[in-house]
Amino acid sequence: MKEISTDLAGTMTDALLRKAVSYCHQNGLSFALWKLPSQSTYTFAASHEPRLIHDINLEDKATGFIFAPFDQGQKKVFLPADHLFSIDGNQINTLAGNLPELLSAVPRIERSQKIPYYTRKAGSPSATSDSQSFKKLVSMCRDAIHSGQLEKIVPSRSKTIEIPADFDLSSTCLGLGKRYPSAMVSVFSSPSTGTWLGATPEMLVRVDAQQHFHTVAVAGTQPFVPGTDIKQILWTQKEIEEQALVERYVISCFKKIRLREFEEHGPKTVVAGNLVHLKTEFEVDMVATRYPQLGSVMLQLLHPTSAVCGMPLEPSIAFLKEHEGYEREFYSGFLGPSNIHNETSLFVNLRCTQLLGDHALLYAGAGVLADSDPEKEWLETELKMNTLLDVIRR
Repeated sequence: MKEISTDLAGTMTDALLRKAVSYCHQNGLSFALWKLPSQSTYTFAASHEPRLIHDINLEDKATGFIFAPFDQGQKKVFLPADHLFSIDGNQINTLAGNLPELLSAVPRIERSQKIPYYTRKAGSPSATSDSQSFKKLVSMCRDAIHSGQLEKIVPSRSKTIEIPADFDLSSTCLGLGKRYPSAMVSVFSSPSTGTWLGATPEMLVRVDAQQHFHTVAVAGTQPFVPGTDIKQILWTQKEIEEQALVERYVISCFKKIRLREFEEHGPKTVVAGNLVHLKTEFEVDMVATRYPQLGSVMLQLLHPTSAVCGMPLEPSIAFLKEHEGYEREFYSGFLGPSNIHNETSLFVNLRCTQLLGDHALLYAGAGVLADSDPEKEWLETELKMNTLLDVIRR
């Protein structure tokens, strides 16, 4: 652990992160800022040279942050942790580089000062961004399921919102962390990707320091009223069936590699901000099973999951590409820290927005089964978008 000045150690988290965002933008550094679920520590990584890669090998022990698009065929972004520090309250730990020391020489940035961030031209909102068009798409999904082409399909949509004049990137990220403590809260910003902000509840792949592999199956969505006893929440047959499909998808991936030694816990009801979901957890001891490369193998098998596409996978992807009417880009891709403190934690990029200066694109999807109600699926996407909207427009 590297010692830092007393003056910097006393700097508030918000002020330090504002400095970091400003410094990176002014000096051409790409950066990631994140907080893992149920933790209070924020971590900041920066580099002049993010790399585009085809395949991810979690076993090569490269330390950094991964930002991957929805489309498997497109390249992923790997941000090396040339500069890496964490902050928890007033405790700052420099893990690589010397960014905190550089920031100690930067004058305090006043709250009234607007801090720029990377933006790039984005695609238009989805053709199904309005209520009528999305409900029509849900009906088309149901028809495809009834015809026997698909078991489940997960259509998505995006919509444009205006960003308040006093919007601040790092402060909004901290606000998301307070509002949604059980989410993976993050910012990823680079000249090539632009800037993305999110608070996702869904882990994709985690390999912990004890070499245990973790993943989850998350499905089913209901609005959550604060103070509600989650033990009293009831789930419809549609929601239970949707969750079971995702569980079976994970287990089918284990079967493909002939892995039988796994633990399964759930499903259980979990709170994710303003929503509740059904979640089942899976765990594998990679040492006991003699499968040290399991993280990379399962990442390749799991993405994109049935929770963001549908089942069967390939026909679902083909259906979505034909009918959604827009490019998902990094929405429903995955992101997270790689090999930091000997752990990798990758999450599905849900509840996210692409920031475009004075406006932003919000993204959300809904799982459609044979008996889905188009009106309810529309409302579900609205609820999911409100995860970010409520904090952005605080």
